[in-house]
Amino acid sequence: MRVQTTIEIFDYWNRIRGAADAPLKSQVEPSAVPHLLQNLFILERRDGGDIGFRLAGTRICDLFGRDLRGERFSSLWANGQHTDIERTAMGVMDHALPALFNATGYSTVGHQASFEIIMMPLRSPDGACDRLLGAIAPTAAASWLEIVPLEFLALDRSRLLPGKFANAAPVELRPINKIVAGKSIHFGQVMRRMVSQLLSVEAR
Repeated sequence: MRVQTTIEIFDYWNRIRGAADAPLKSQVEPSAVPHLLQNLFILERRDGGDIGFRLAGTRICDLFGRDLRGERFSSLWANGQHTDIERTAMGVMDHALPALFNATGYSTVGHQASFEIIMMPLRSPDGACDRLLGAIAPTAAASWLEIVPLEFLALDRSRLLPGKFANAAPVELRPINKIVAGKSIHFGQVMRRMVSQLLSVEAR
């Protein structure tokens, strides 16, 4: 994790969750992180079974040139990655494990920029993880960002951020996963395997 925005929101999420695997959504106080709000989003699991934007910060909407509220999260991503992205978001909710993505954004006129994207689970009062708190931030400044809209994101690599497992899990069980569009690696399967390994370590 290299971008200050993702570092700060992950630290905040860790503080409010305390000893729990995920905080309640009611614990998130926008006033606690006012300088981050433009880069933050909240996703929700919807009745149709997909993952959509409940809220999206102004800078995120400016990056894509439109209001993202109500859109499917997977719609931001390259063709061929929609299913894996959706399953990954579901996995973050189902296993209450945050995930970090590195992605390349491609503009409508061919510009490229690198981004860090973090997703962290939130619980409802009934205990179910049905929302995600996240952030999207460029890894470096680019003069065209927010002027020329992004057309799509392409996933470069990803990794889990297993907070409560961080001390127990050896380094080899916390790899960075390289995902390239068009390759045969199935990210959903890899994530499930990583989660299983982490849970096995915790159970010992």
